[in-house]
Amino acid sequence: MRVFSFQSVLTLLALLCWTMHLGSPHANGASRKPVKAAGGMAVSADSFASAAGAEVLRRGGNAVDAAVMMGFVLAVTYPEAGNLGGGGFMLIRMADGRATMIDFREKASTAAHKDMFLDAQRNPVPGMSQRGTIAAGVPGTVAGFLLALERYGTRQRSDLLKYPQKLAAEGITVNERLAESLQKYLPDSLASRSALAVFRPGGVSLRAGDLLRQPELAGTIRAIRERGADGFYRGSVAGKIVDEVKRGGGIMSLDDLSSYRAVERQPLTGSYRGHEIMTAAPPAGGGVTLIEMLNILERFDMKGRGHGSSRALHLFTAAARRAYADRALYLGDPDFVDVPVDSLIGREYGLRNASTIDTLRAGPSESDTGAREIRQTTHFCTADRFGNAVSTTYTLNDNYGCKTLVTGAGFFLNNQMDDFAVKQDVPNMFGLVGGDANAIAPGKRMLSSMTPTIVLKDRKPVLVLGARGGSRISTSVAQVIMNVIDFGLSLQEAVDAPRIHYQWRPDELLYELNGLPADVVVNLRAIGYLVKETPDHNGRCHALMIAQDGSTFFGAPDPREEGVAIGCD
Repeated sequence: MRVFSFQSVLTLLALLCWTMHLGSPHANGASRKPVKAAGGMAVSADSFASAAGAEVLRRGGNAVDAAVMMGFVLAVTYPEAGNLGGGGFMLIRMADGRATMIDFREKASTAAHKDMFLDAQRNPVPGMSQRGTIAAGVPGTVAGFLLALERYGTRQRSDLLKYPQKLAAEGITVNERLAESLQKYLPDSLASRSALAVFRPGGVSLRAGDLLRQPELAGTIRAIRERGADGFYRGSVAGKIVDEVKRGGGIMSLDDLSSYRAVERQPLTGSYRGHEIMTAAPPAGGGVTLIEMLNILERFDMKGRGHGSSRALHLFTAAARRAYADRALYLGDPDFVDVPVDSLIGREYGLRNASTIDTLRAGPSESDTGAREIRQTTHFCTADRFGNAVSTTYTLNDNYGCKTLVTGAGFFLNNQMDDFAVKQDVPNMFGLVGGDANAIAPGKRMLSSMTPTIVLKDRKPVLVLGARGGSRISTSVAQVIMNVIDFGLSLQEAVDAPRIHYQWRPDELLYELNGLPADVVVNLRAIGYLVKETPDHNGRCHALMIAQDGSTFFGAPDPREEGVAIGCD
């Protein structure tokens, strides 16, 4: 009997998925069926990552093992968002009922200060919080993944990271998505020399079909395999990070790196029509926003108003307006500010908010500069046959972060400092505003829109999901949940359905290209909304569903990107 190696199995699965275009967008057609399996499911934006996660599950690993594997693989195969130089949140729900959120959000350096991106007249310096290493926060991904693996996984770090290390060293075949991404988001004018050396060897852009080898990244993963967090936050890799930051005019120090810790936080919990909603807590602001919206909407008969109708969309927009206004005013790092979470996600507050909505007219809201979606974040989710479920979102912020690859270490640094409120009521790159609660301070974690979520019924996970898309993440997750619970759509239909977005400021209701019928647009404008069609997608959501008895798993990648769901039996 012929024996196939772990590497060969994963490569075959990834190539098969790419060839079949399992996650490719489809235009104006009926949703395909979700991927179905009996032994577990892995869903992500990348075929290599999904295949790796599914293989871990097939070999007896749990959902946390699979999630950590997928995160490190994405750092190799999805460089615009998959990362070692960024941060995020991992939501874990174990079969025995334990629930936790691993907070590995980036932190401001100890040399950071509230006015660091302002000029002498106290005006924001254009682009300063987004470009160059001054925009980089202390990365948390490595610490977060290793903490999750140590406390909730079953596999050894040295074994689990062998495959991503080998993948980086031996190379991957560049697909059309990556080639297009490099051309669009990593131009010569912004990319660091080290980034150009890897992704434009000899001055020529990588094209689909080319082999991408990343030996320096392989060396970093090897250091993590051998030394754990110390292999990244201390020693030669840490020295390379600081050297790169200093060359670019940044302020991160060796002490910033060695003192970084990922932390566990209690997830937020709410309810929606008999389902428990478990989601991310601050400094992930998306969870508060999600529960606040759902608490408002539960007071209305959404199903009776009809999926995609102007009446239903008006109520959704009104709920989003209130939740995003509270986000700007109250949310920040709970280690630095008193965030009134219990009040904001309380059902009484939802009832009061719902009572202020005029069901026939849009209310007034201030306007500001337009928001834009950046393809910077990525979400992946896993569930295993043992009853464990994991929802993970992590990011570099902008595509390829601050566009600086750490020389000798092979990964991009984030530009997460832009997620702070650089100045009161000044919008960031996503058009989001904030105040003192999210002001820059040394060692503080910046507010995030990430919303990894697990929905439970009768104390069992039934839906695991999350999204990327900056400020559009929370509204994307909410609409998928409502599509399933309120409108009875299948999982893939719920993910595929056109989505809208509204975030208080700017005062615009955005809908996807060809996403709303003309009469719905007319009706929304008639009741007072500024309705705009956008070529950008309103978030990209990957999800999985679990049958109530735990016997069947369904995976639904988002057709808005080349997402892939792979199950195991």
